[in-house]
Amino acid sequence: MRLATRNNGTPDGELLVVSSDGLRCLSAAPQWTDLLSAIAQWDAAEPHLLALADRLEQGGGEAFDPASLRAPLPRSWQWLDGSAFATHAELMQVAFGTDPISHERPLMYQGLSDRFLGPREDAAFLREEDGIDFEGEFGVVVDAVPIGTSAAEAMAHIRLVVQINDWSLRAHAVPEMNTGFGFILAKPACSMAPFAVRPDDLDDGWREGRVCLDLEIDWNGERFGSANGREMAFGFHELVAHAATTRDLVAGTIIGSGTVANRDHAQVGSSCISERRAIEIIAGGKPATGFMHFGDRLRMEAVDARGARPFGAIEQAVVRREPAGSAQRPR
Repeated sequence: MRLATRNNGTPDGELLVVSSDGLRCLSAAPQWTDLLSAIAQWDAAEPHLLALADRLEQGGGEAFDPASLRAPLPRSWQWLDGSAFATHAELMQVAFGTDPISHERPLMYQGLSDRFLGPREDAAFLREEDGIDFEGEFGVVVDAVPIGTSAAEAMAHIRLVVQINDWSLRAHAVPEMNTGFGFILAKPACSMAPFAVRPDDLDDGWREGRVCLDLEIDWNGERFGSANGREMAFGFHELVAHAATTRDLVAGTIIGSGTVANRDHAQVGSSCISERRAIEIIAGGKPATGFMHFGDRLRMEAVDARGARPFGAIEQAVVRREPAGSAQRPR
């Protein structure tokens, strides 16, 4: 079952169920108008959505228009991003020149959740000098998670899996890290691939709370990386339990894996520019790869061992955004 959100002029959009071949869809309305409301009552919503998926596989539904899509969750109550790949964390210490961080427990920060960019929506930034970078990762959407939920219990609360581009502005990252508080300036809105799927829909691509798929990333038409999500030091169930240590998690909370990275990065590449720059620093003493420019294009899509692409592709352009008040006012 693949779930998507169609733009209908409302903040949360219209929830769709999309056929496995990506050609047809059915609206989940009026029972379930949007995904945020459905995830809040998932035990009731899931059977209805599965029934729609079955109708689609029998040939029902209307023509599906990918151009109409927003992020599966255009906004949510909470976005908590982890850094669960040890290789990425180690390389970032080189890139940023920071001290080693203990990995005895998960790393996590709370990011911007009131807006997620759609899979084909331009990513607009004020300045190239801010160090525009992409970060390919996976995420999960949970139902209501009570405070103190264990990692074993947390697995049952993971209802959906998504693919994310966590945009970053690297020029702001180190100064914010040095304050000891979380990111604000360095972390604009993330993007999501078109489809959210259930863990079971990934088959053997979901193992031990990890998305074991290659994340193919192309920058300006050239392959940049295809790291696999299997090497998380902490599985998603452990990230959920960590987040719920001292708080309830509201249904619709999204938890990210952090940038997908593998030990054999020399063969599979990287999922962000900063990581490649760190590798260049280690090899030659200084980075050779610059950050993104206006007009650059990015494509991200996860693929399994059989060639299936469950989340669809993020395809975005980086564009200039004019600052507020810059337009000439009429006299």
